[in-house]
Amino acid sequence: MDLLAALSSQPVLTLPAFLFVLTVVVFFHELGHFAVARWCGVNVEAFSIGFGRELIGFNDRKGTRWKLCLIPLGGYVKFSGDENAASVPDHEKVAAMSEAQRAGAFAAKPVWQRAAVVAAGPVANFILAIVIFAFIFGAFGRVVSTPLVGEVQPESAAAEAGLQPGDLITAVNGTPIETFAELQRIVSVSAGVALRLEIERQGQLTDLTVTPQLRELRDDFGNVQRIGLLGVSRTVQEGDRIQKTYGPVEAVKEGVNETWFVMVRTVEYIGKVIRGHEPADQLGGPIRIAEVAGQVATLGFIPLLQLAAVLSVSIGLLNLMPVPMLDGGHLVYYAAEAVRGRPLSEKAQEFGFRIGLTLVLMLMVFATWNDLSRLVSRWLPA
Repeated sequence: MDLLAALSSQPVLTLPAFLFVLTVVVFFHELGHFAVARWCGVNVEAFSIGFGRELIGFNDRKGTRWKLCLIPLGGYVKFSGDENAASVPDHEKVAAMSEAQRAGAFAAKPVWQRAAVVAAGPVANFILAIVIFAFIFGAFGRVVSTPLVGEVQPESAAAEAGLQPGDLITAVNGTPIETFAELQRIVSVSAGVALRLEIERQGQLTDLTVTPQLRELRDDFGNVQRIGLLGVSRTVQEGDRIQKTYGPVEAVKEGVNETWFVMVRTVEYIGKVIRGHEPADQLGGPIRIAEVAGQVATLGFIPLLQLAAVLSVSIGLLNLMPVPMLDGGHLVYYAAEAVRGRPLSEKAQEFGFRIGLTLVLMLMVFATWNDLSRLVSRWLPA
């Protein structure tokens, strides 16, 4: 499929691609909560994909209502004794339960079990990403190129540092690299950071220090990314490109490495935004996810799976933020309970949940504003 045909099919693919990616990620996140809750003996009242009015559902043999709801922007697992879908405990309801009922209430479980149930959602997201990446590596392998410099752009960071065509880059900051993709990954997140390159030139080993320059790149879909660039291209010599295959164990290892890379890069970007070193205009919401899903879907099902893996990591990390209403906020409460030997007061928890709800809503509004601003700037004439 050429690019023109892909672009023309994008609007048709956007909604189904968005629903597929988000549903898979949300389902496995909630499945993590559900599985560990069942293992801990918690009664699960509902397992929902989406919010709002129920479209279709059924009850399993243990009384859990599995349902698909109208608004497909997330999901939840509601436990016995919860006040709402955010797992805010209903202490009056729990107090009124019989001893047998209280045994299955989430709020009545030991703090370590509650923490395990909450942490299981993000962990399930990371496991899903590893499985997807491992499947792709195991089934298809990947084509790699040696980190051999083919061309150096004039007035680039590489030219200023003295890199030359034919240089083989063997390590960056003491870390050995084997492929050009590894070099690109390190450089892309290192704009303005001095890197020590170990190179092999005409059989001799030498070191060079280079500082990648921050550049804006626009892809074929019109998306703009700000990344670090050296200003070199890979060699196109015969035999430089190699098709690598992976056995099951190697594929899982590569899946872990890929997931870790996405995690590190995401955390680094958020850290730079907080410190004011990066603008926050790359943060997107559902509109942005739908747009990217539609674009990626034109490239095929495997790229769409890769997007699902990346999104799964992002959702896992987002939920681990120490904000009440999110999984990370619950974990902070449980850590405080473990240290104090008793839970925080109901008033303190309610106050925290209100702050958390406000922060989450502010983040959603900000992300949506970014999405709409991006669309307006792209489609309206200057």
